[in-house]
Amino acid sequence: MNGLLIGRFQPFHRGHLEALHFALSKVDKLWVGLGSSNKPPQKNNPFSAEERKKMILSSIDDSIRNKIEIYFIPDFEDHKKWVEHIDTIIPKFDIVFTNDDMTKYLYSKRDTTVIAIPFTKRDVLSGTNIRDLILSDQPWEEYVPDGTRKFLNETNAKQLLKNL
Repeated sequence: MNGLLIGRFQPFHRGHLEALHFALSKVDKLWVGLGSSNKPPQKNNPFSAEERKKMILSSIDDSIRNKIEIYFIPDFEDHKKWVEHIDTIIPKFDIVFTNDDMTKYLYSKRDTTVIAIPFTKRDVLSGTNIRDLILSDQPWEEYVPDGTRKFLNETNAKQLLKNL
């Protein structure tokens, strides 16, 4: 059985890693969709799809890497067309893992099983919070896996965020 997990992962943090583990406990293969892949860098979407893919792949071990595939999912203004476009990008899947209300609604209408992902420390494990911590020189490293931490440090994420 295959599943789909769509997220922006801006940046990929420990909550996202827990979501991958949760989804993989329910399916054999997991398709990870990097949402907003067509958006230029902006304050709430600072990292490109390719950069987010690097964060994820550098943050997971081989046992997970062999069970996931990463796909770039562009945004569409038309939600129906967005779902139809996903069908052209992603191989067949049986379950969608999401906490996004619109995604839940769209896939429920298609009779696709939708499973909510348990949040882990949602108050601190959010991309917005982590970006804010980086910008304000507060500790953020504990909230991201080692691979993401290394990527953010090597690419000078703080300067990138300041420039946006």
